Amino acid sequence: AESITKGQRVIVYGRLDYRSWENQEGERRSKVEIIADDVAPSLKWATAEVTKISRDGGGFDSGGGSGGGRAASGAGNFPTDVYMMQGLQSMLGDRIDLVLVARERIEEAITENTAVVLLTDVNYQTGHLLDKQTITDLAHEKGALIIWDLCHSAGALPIDLNGIDADMAVGCGYKYFNGGPGAPAYLFVAKRLQENLQQPLSGWWGHARPFAFVDEYEAAAGISRMLCSTQSILGLSCLEVGIDLFLTADMQLIREKSLRMGDLFLRLLAEQCADFNFGILSPIEPAIRGSQITLTHPHGYPIVQAMIEKKVIGDFRAPDALRFGIAPLYLRYVDIWHAVSVLNEIMQTKSWDQERYKRVSAVT
Repeated sequence: AESITKGQRVIVYGRLDYRSWENQEGERRSKVEIIADDVAPSLKWATAEVTKISRDGGGFDSGGGSGGGRAASGAGNFPTDVYMMQGLQSMLGDRIDLVLVARERIEEAITENTAVVLLTDVNYQTGHLLDKQTITDLAHEKGALIIWDLCHSAGALPIDLNGIDADMAVGCGYKYFNGGPGAPAYLFVAKRLQENLQQPLSGWWGHARPFAFVDEYEAAAGISRMLCSTQSILGLSCLEVGIDLFLTADMQLIREKSLRMGDLFLRLLAEQCADFNFGILSPIEPAIRGSQITLTHPHGYPIVQAMIEKKVIGDFRAPDALRFGIAPLYLRYVDIWHAVSVLNEIMQTKSWDQERYKRVSAVT
């Protein structure tokens, strides 16, 4: 293989031609299907219910719900979820009524007029974890479909979509599945809905016979109809390596380590940073907290930048949130100790109070 180094990044190019779509035995089975089959059992999804899609996801339409034209979602959901629903609303006009409510009022917002509920189970900003079983049961009781966004949970805590009778779910590959920036997304659709599902982005790879090259579209059977175009083999290959590492660990042990790390972070914060005016946005109760700790501070942005310069990588979310993701698969307890120690040092010395840290970049 040829190694090309650009800065500190090394990209190794192997032999990537059309055979990259196949498995090693030459079976015409896409890498999308191979990776989906790898990850599905550990997350208690059926292999025929999950597919990897493109970096920008995909759209779908299902007649499975019996509610009206009301779409309910949580205010403060990850913006892409809400933006996509607003885009649908702009195309469909009064055929869809988008309702955004506070997370604590989600259950009362699901009524007989609700057609679909779209929720992030772990809030990207606070780390608050919703009760998926209760909300899914309520949506079905009211005749609505439910879509769960798992971007900030899958890979860090146990997910059992069939166990809660979920309808659909989406998520990203770059976060806890270790695929890196730009990794493909994934889509789950319960088997009971697949044959009535219409993918509006009816692309070549979602065809029943893509290599027949006919003019008329015929949807593939099952979850494969949700595919749209040729996969990004480089992106999928990186994701496959990340998932291979992930599959070596027990999901329950990953969750237990995550909670211990979160508790450790909070304890060290209380011991070392009690005098620095930090608020705690994440739930203190471990059972309703995802795999992150989010703090608040009036000078959150420059504090995060000063920490990044010291190789402690957090991120900032407007208006004042400092977010620290916990990836228990490879982080160590000493890394948590080090992160809080660096935070304490930066606050003690006020090194964050420099103009270079206060210049806001495009990516925060």
